[in-house]
Amino acid sequence: MKIVKNEKLIERNGKMGNWISLGALAVLGVGMYLSFTRPDLFTYSLICLVLGFTMTQIGMYMGNRWGRSPRRDEKLDAALKGLHSDFSIYHYSGPVSHLLVGPAGVWVLLPYQQAGTAAFEKGRWHIRGGGFMAGYMRIFGQEGIGRPDLEAESEVSAVKKFLLKKMDGNAVPEIKPILVFTHDQVEVEPGEAPIHALKLKQLKGFIRDESRERKLSSLQIQELNRALETQ
Repeated sequence: MKIVKNEKLIERNGKMGNWISLGALAVLGVGMYLSFTRPDLFTYSLICLVLGFTMTQIGMYMGNRWGRSPRRDEKLDAALKGLHSDFSIYHYSGPVSHLLVGPAGVWVLLPYQQAGTAAFEKGRWHIRGGGFMAGYMRIFGQEGIGRPDLEAESEVSAVKKFLLKKMDGNAVPEIKPILVFTHDQVEVEPGEAPIHALKLKQLKGFIRDESRERKLSSLQIQELNRALETQ
């Protein structure tokens, strides 16, 4: 499997997350100092505390996505290691964050790192359990699952739009999304979810099964790779 990733973007955003987190600590420190020593500056103290809390959320979010090792792209690479050389995976180097191209077709990979039970119920995805820290991260680290259906629809649309600009419209294949839950302590209950959803360790087996009825020819794969590598 060929791996293509935007290392500069990953490094930049990881450093940015670290600096924002450090800045948040400084701003919170100023806010606390003012609240105890200068009650006449209460308004400024409150502004610092609110700003510091917001920066903390942003820093944690960016750190989880770009700075924590192994990162999401690294987890996906490890899970798919051993796939045929006809496969290529693109991280942050195309129209979406993670895109897999190969005999199994074109797949938008949407990784989620929440612990607990990911269940599709009453038309929505929900995360249950996972312990105190998982709940804390969902509240303060912007780690809620959100709306995977809307995110998947948006990313599939972005890939289609990108490929239509680069290729003949008739040459653009079907693009499918798949939700990949990467946490070691997660269970997935997809129920009647309209989108494929599975655990990280199941990903390679799923892709191999999809490859049994070859979705794309070698020529189609080459054309897609050329389009994706020509920015």
